[in-house]
Amino acid sequence: MMHFDAILIVCVGNICRSPTAERLLQQALPHKTVSSAGIAALTGHAADATAAAVALQHDVSLEGHSARQLTRALCQQHDLILVMEQQHIDAVSRLAPEMRGKTMRYGHWLQRDIPDPYRQSREAFEFTFELIAEATRGWAQRLNK
Repeated sequence: MMHFDAILIVCVGNICRSPTAERLLQQALPHKTVSSAGIAALTGHAADATAAAVALQHDVSLEGHSARQLTRALCQQHDLILVMEQQHIDAVSRLAPEMRGKTMRYGHWLQRDIPDPYRQSREAFEFTFELIAEATRGWAQRLNK
């Protein structure tokens, strides 16, 4: 059985989906190291205001988040990379081909991508939050073993 102690969550800007998933998974798996990054990160930016507000409604704080760019070195420091969309697997694989076997979709257990709510309605952010929360439960069950 592989040990996944360091988990990296990846989306595009690292201000909506991945910070939300990072905080939720960290809550669910407090004994693991969970971090996040973006394929085209808005480096240094705080979490998106709507993403933060929706998360806070669910008692999840995105306070203190700072977006960072995904790099090959960052990929290599993690045992498991969870991405939001199928195409992100390709982006990670181009950057760090050796990580391909350790890269999966965050929505793997839901058998779906998690859509980007960036610059969309609050409803879009709420929908995305629910998907991330549901996906987190799936990962937490399997990674808690």
